[in-house]
Amino acid sequence: MNALIYSIVQLIHTVINLYIWIVIIAALLSFVRPDPRNPIVQILYRLTEPVYDVLRRKMPFLIIGGIDLSPLVIILGLQFIDTFMMRALLG
Repeated sequence: MNALIYSIVQLIHTVINLYIWIVIIAALLSFVRPDPRNPIVQILYRLTEPVYDVLRRKMPFLIIGGIDLSPLVIILGLQFIDTFMMRALLG
């Protein structure tokens, strides 16, 4: 049973890290304005925009002077969840 819990925690850890990299790449792409018809850009925006939208509606103060801090909040939140989960479940 312990091996199963460890495997699940490691899988969740990997998914969280992968999503953090997706958020970072999408945030960096927002600075260069790539072609929106590019399939890779569409996939990145489909994966990140729903989370950004929820965060922007719940916390409108995250947009300061035209700079959107939603990716930063998402990354910090995911890091907190990841660290908390790893410490709580694995000791």
